[in-house]
Amino acid sequence: MKRLVILISGRGSNMEAIVKACQAEGWPAEVAAVISNRPDAGGLPFAASHGIATAVVDHKAFASREDFDAELARVIDGFSPDLVVLAGFMRILTPAFTARYARRMLNIHPSLLPAFTGLHTHERAIAMGCKVAGVTVHFVTAELDHGAIVMQAAVPVLAGDDAKALSARVLAAEHRIYPQSVRWFIEGALVWNGEVVSHRDGAAQQLLLA
Repeated sequence: MKRLVILISGRGSNMEAIVKACQAEGWPAEVAAVISNRPDAGGLPFAASHGIATAVVDHKAFASREDFDAELARVIDGFSPDLVVLAGFMRILTPAFTARYARRMLNIHPSLLPAFTGLHTHERAIAMGCKVAGVTVHFVTAELDHGAIVMQAAVPVLAGDDAKALSARVLAAEHRIYPQSVRWFIEGALVWNGEVVSHRDGAAQQLLLA
């Protein structure tokens, strides 16, 4: 039985999608804990109501990013995770932290990486006149929004879209591909070839939504 620790900063809708999929699909895994850097994170009550341990490591209580990451790692390791899942965790992590969980920490980013790393991805995609946008699940490295891609979903950018409308369309795709990506990790279905990740059985790693 694999153990997952999920990190959130807000409402945790991707965390909810993963928890529900794990339970509904009978993964050989359990969500051991949900940890937030914000005491008021909306996802914490959901986790608690599903019998999942919760913890808060408030970044405001630490003088440096390194001190925060050290305490966060200590709390994470207390749950002995096989995989750490970043689900809307709004902190830039130090190289020492990312190295500690190398190849066993996933993130989801609302763009088709390597395009539009960082913040305000939907506004930037619209401003650039992109015809498609999307979302990427990737392994975490020290470089922000980089790392081996596990799965991507592409969604159309429609005439008249604003950031809110595009964000909602992308979020629906996030809720489909993040649980799938986590399940592949749990099942040992991901194969590394250098810095590229593929599915051992050739399953499609892209989702195209009309």
